[in-house]
Amino acid sequence: MKSTVDCMPCFLRQALEAVRMTTDDPALHEETIRRVLKMTAEMDLNVPPPVMGRRVHQLIRELTETPDPYQKIKRQYNQLALQWFNELQLRVRMADDPFRAAVLLAIAGNIIDFGVDGALCMQKVQDTIDQALDQPLDRSTLERLGQEIHNARSILYLGDNAGEIVFDRLLLELMPLEKVVFVVKGSPIINDATMEDAVQAGLTEIVRVIDNGSNAPGTVLEECSPVFRAAFESADLIIAKGQGNFETLNETAANLFFLFQAKCPVVAGHIGKPVGTFVLRRSDCLERIVKTK
Repeated sequence: MKSTVDCMPCFLRQALEAVRMTTDDPALHEETIRRVLKMTAEMDLNVPPPVMGRRVHQLIRELTETPDPYQKIKRQYNQLALQWFNELQLRVRMADDPFRAAVLLAIAGNIIDFGVDGALCMQKVQDTIDQALDQPLDRSTLERLGQEIHNARSILYLGDNAGEIVFDRLLLELMPLEKVVFVVKGSPIINDATMEDAVQAGLTEIVRVIDNGSNAPGTVLEECSPVFRAAFESADLIIAKGQGNFETLNETAANLFFLFQAKCPVVAGHIGKPVGTFVLRRSDCLERIVKTK
């Protein structure tokens, strides 16, 4: 998915929120914005937004000399999600369709995204969870995902944000865990989950977890490690969480299913759905291949 001019002010907002979170120094705030203005003025709109997002947040880490500006937030939301986990697990078990409930709650967890909303509060997360099981999902795509999980010999699950990965565990527990490899980022980027978060969330206790060797807020395959790329290419099924993975992988020829909330107008416009929509869809590339057979 290509970037648009509407992505430019979003990068400026992200940069200002991140640098203010890290330092009170107005001189650094100004320098950050001036340098990001220059970067956005020269950005290539033919690449996915996460490519530019990685550059913006790398700049902030360098200017503030802070390797993980969102570390405190990530730990906070991991802890919060773990406090909710038993109740959410019960909701899944009591649901008429546990698989559908687990998918919806996994998507609900995607609201924990400080790249899109730096002012995200716990109440908004709680409201999203409370309303999750009433959200519509395409029934045929849901059934297809269930069939693919059942038939796959190997499943790669691309995680997104800290806190959110606790919600992913609800869905993972309904899958053949011996077939699953869960993926986190190689190093900090925004509030995306790293190996530290996977350990805190308990995922390393139930499933094999690897990192992708990259710190892009999505999956830019050419920037990922050989180990991850080999796992990606050999997987029978890939489940990708979050907008960033959709933006970077939607044109990839693989058996890909995306689970995310459409949280910005650019992504929502691309898929033809309102902002806030719970999305379960196969990759556009895969759909074109299926239609031509």
